[in-house]
Amino acid sequence: MPAKMEIEKKFLVVSDSWKPGDGGTPYRQGYLSTDKERTVRVRLEGQTGKFTIKGKKVGASALEYDHEIPTDEAAEILDKFCIRPIVEKTRYKVVAKDGHVWDIDVFHGANNGLVVAEIELSSEREAFERPEWLGSEVTTDSRYSNARLSEEPFSTWGK
Repeated sequence: MPAKMEIEKKFLVVSDSWKPGDGGTPYRQGYLSTDKERTVRVRLEGQTGKFTIKGKKVGASALEYDHEIPTDEAAEILDKFCIRPIVEKTRYKVVAKDGHVWDIDVFHGANNGLVVAEIELSSEREAFERPEWLGSEVTTDSRYSNARLSEEPFSTWGK
């Protein structure tokens, strides 16, 4: 599968008014590389394994290769090779009134207490509705990248 350009903006979530009725999808993801020029991760999205290489983020954009891999391989790579701690979260999909789909990530484990919303766009200038539960934009704040959260978890920020 060829690379795609991912254009994604990230925001803090400031209230629980977004919460849908479903239970979301559990994610476990770990990093084999967190280099600033590229990240290499393995992820379990529910019962689906994924292997992803992401290029350096410029603004809200990054080149990305994303491939499905067998679930048992993803689990073994997470357990044996990835940087600790593993990033654990539950992802919820929320459709806004304007039709955009928001991914809401509620973090667990070492990143417990962090809730962020991401939206994928077709261009960095694409307009979108800002739901009332949306807080500050953190797209360019590297502390909120999942790769960085695997090295400097949210629970350690105040220390």
